[in-house]
Amino acid sequence: MKKTTDDTAEILRLLHQVKDPEIPVLSVVDMGVVRHIEIRDGEIWVTITPTYSGCPAMNTIAKDIEDFLLGQGFSPVTIKTVLSPTWTTDWITENGRKALKDYGIAPPSKESWDKKNIMLEEVVVKCPRCESQNTQMTSEFGSTACKALYKCLDCLEPFDYFKCI
Repeated sequence: MKKTTDDTAEILRLLHQVKDPEIPVLSVVDMGVVRHIEIRDGEIWVTITPTYSGCPAMNTIAKDIEDFLLGQGFSPVTIKTVLSPTWTTDWITENGRKALKDYGIAPPSKESWDKKNIMLEEVVVKCPRCESQNTQMTSEFGSTACKALYKCLDCLEPFDYFKCI
């Protein structure tokens, strides 16, 4: 049975169940990838923005959102990808930042940017496990291109840091 709604808030609540394929503790909403929901003549339009223009997960995210909403009985569903404005780590929700930390990924730190929005050379990244600031970057790239690999010099654990964009 086809389900209809004109309540975009209902769709947004439902999309909290769709997980980011690269970081499964985050929903695509908490990640800030879902930018806009519109309902036109019974059709649900979801606008998404990739974390960076070459993000390999975007096709999967678009398909996951569409499949999820179709599975909930909504039809038709259209997913639109936009590149502007560009995604920023500021779009990650507070819930998302906490989920990253709990998962062992250091969330992006706004303290790593100056007042002109230029990345500072010395970024202080707290270890998500022991909270130590005695950490060191070991590689500019971690498990994905949007993360850097760090090591805590106190607890000696390696961890990813979600780079500010």
